[in-house]
Amino acid sequence: MILKNFINLTNLKKAFANYKNAKPFNHCICDNFFKKDFAKILSKEFPSYNDNIWHEYNNPIEVKKVCNNWNKFKKNTYTAFSLLNSQEFINIIADLSSINVLYPDQGLNGGGMHTHSNGGKLNYHLDYDIHPKLNKQRKINILIYLTPNWKSNYGGKLGLFSHDEKNNQPKALIKKIIPKFNRAVFFDTTQNSWHGLIDKVKTPKNICRISFAVYYLTDPQCSVTNRSKALFAPTKVQKNNPKIINFIKVRANEKTSHKSYINKL
Repeated sequence: MILKNFINLTNLKKAFANYKNAKPFNHCICDNFFKKDFAKILSKEFPSYNDNIWHEYNNPIEVKKVCNNWNKFKKNTYTAFSLLNSQEFINIIADLSSINVLYPDQGLNGGGMHTHSNGGKLNYHLDYDIHPKLNKQRKINILIYLTPNWKSNYGGKLGLFSHDEKNNQPKALIKKIIPKFNRAVFFDTTQNSWHGLIDKVKTPKNICRISFAVYYLTDPQCSVTNRSKALFAPTKVQKNNPKIINFIKVRANEKTSHKSYINKL
């Protein structure tokens, strides 16, 4: 497969020109990421919300469905994830972001296809720091949105937040990103990179917020934490709810099953 036949490499390189100067942490937005026809195919190929392939999250801090099972990917989706995990593409991202070494996560831990229907949400959070199986540090995320004709009143905007070091919480909303069709967002996950949906998804029937997510790893740095699961923050409404606060603690502890805890809320 020839990378340039599927991905707009010129757009990608232009997007990364401001990567290191972006606030609140290193990030960039690449519109028209995939070649137009390929993006349309991927969107049409995306499974429906009620398909039986999904793993569902339905709790106070996240309402979404995900699938990272390569065997469930359709032909072109399989091609897309293969390209995004190819050494050629990883070398380009490493070069553009000035990172010495990047590794793929072929298992797509936490990644793959993501979908939110009406009412979908995702609290602000920090991603895991150390991969639970590969012992590598998560370094760069790529999120690629694939819902055609997304309207701003559908909600589901991605928010990027500054960091409250004292409380280890998100501080101020610095940037709002609309999940526009064929838009890719790259960001560094090692810079206290608080992110999440700043509003619930409010889509008409049969329209979902759909996306691909791929994460790239590097050798652990001296400042690395041992966090192997995401750390979520409560919303303003949830801050004084002890049950939600406890749930967040349980959700962040890989030794505890948060599923059994949901029934207690």
